[in-house]
Amino acid sequence: MDSTPDHPPPPDDPWAGLRAFTAARIALGRTGTSVPVREALAFRLAHAHARDAVYSELETARLLTELGALALPVLAVRSQVENRPQYLQRPDLGRVLHEDSRTTLLENAPAPADLVLILADGLSATAINEHALPLLRLLVPRLQQAGFRLAPIVVAEQARVAISDEIGAALRARLALILIGERPGLSAPDSLGAYFTYAPRPGLTDEARNCVSNIRPAGLPYAAAAEKLFFLLSEAFRRHLSGVQLKDDTSRLGQ
Repeated sequence: MDSTPDHPPPPDDPWAGLRAFTAARIALGRTGTSVPVREALAFRLAHAHARDAVYSELETARLLTELGALALPVLAVRSQVENRPQYLQRPDLGRVLHEDSRTTLLENAPAPADLVLILADGLSATAINEHALPLLRLLVPRLQQAGFRLAPIVVAEQARVAISDEIGAALRARLALILIGERPGLSAPDSLGAYFTYAPRPGLTDEARNCVSNIRPAGLPYAAAAEKLFFLLSEAFRRHLSGVQLKDDTSRLGQ
């Protein structure tokens, strides 16, 4: 009996080879006019991971304990947001410190510092829980060896990027660096972003900040991110500026 199928297999998708270079959903194949069931289920799973990341919570107790190994004081603060639904609906409240937290910072402000490091949940606490400590273990020693005077590390809950301006001003830091969970995508629910501002103070806009994004093993690896951040922070400190006037010239480091 002839076992040859009645219909030849479909030709290879000409886009299939590009899947090695991107996590984007291309060359998924099709069943009739629809994508295959496995791809439809994979999409739903990725969407669920993204939603979970948005509603994830900082592992604050663990973070405070493990940050202690960096031999720096650690302070916990929160924004004026009361809960996660409010965080998503009122971005303005996530940019401002709760009055109790502002008092905590002012009461614990040491002498003026060169840099304050801040960890904030943002739109993916998962990113902070998984990637902030491995990055800081590489970055903090570099900063200390270079002579940066570091303020207490701050862990901020229900926070947006701009809260770093108020924290930096309260701790009298010349630079504020905030590590924050970025908006989850369908291929990256755990992407960590790093934003820094020279001379932080309330009222600054995004043009005053620099950003290094997609810090995670499947994106920008920890060692590369620490190297880039160290270079940019050093340049910001040397040139007394940040934002659109400060360009990423790390490519010349290997020259």
